[in-house]
Amino acid sequence: MTRIIYYTATTINGYLADSANSLKWLFAVDTEGGPDIGAFMDTAGVFVEGSTTYEWVLQAENLLAEPHKWQQFYGAKPTYVFTSRELPVPEGADVRFVRGAVPEVLEEIRAAAGELNVWVVGGGDLAGQFLDAGALDELVLTLAPATLTSGAPLLPRNVGTDRLKLRSAVQHGAFAVLTYEVLALGGESQ
Repeated sequence: MTRIIYYTATTINGYLADSANSLKWLFAVDTEGGPDIGAFMDTAGVFVEGSTTYEWVLQAENLLAEPHKWQQFYGAKPTYVFTSRELPVPEGADVRFVRGAVPEVLEEIRAAAGELNVWVVGGGDLAGQFLDAGALDELVLTLAPATLTSGAPLLPRNVGTDRLKLRSAVQHGAFAVLTYEVLALGGESQ
């Protein structure tokens, strides 16, 4: 069964990126023994991200000048990018731009994932839009031993304890990985 999962790294005080939308703080963390992102990626049939995340990946990995590297990160799987702007696409990449609300494309995204999961890569507001639509099934948070004074918040929503059920808490090297099931309003599984 296809699940929609928000899997992300975050500081212990709940920021995804710094105020310049950079992940330099994350790449300063020792990854030895860290979470196996490759294994998680194998469970995803579709990637979903906002324009800030997409643009950061393009720039940080120089994907427009080196489009062959796209396959290393995304393979041949489709990537849906929610944006209101015209953005470039690396040659050979399956990027599908979405201009509109999450509910308008949910069926298409799930169909594109097939039997695999949908990975909401980021950002936090986009994950919140999936939550608002009642479509987010799981949060997987990899907490890094770092804090920031400002930046992009993990999930800019008020979410009560009646909506999240802790499924696991595991140490992976320097990271604590917390997995939460997202419950429907009223505290039942979605």
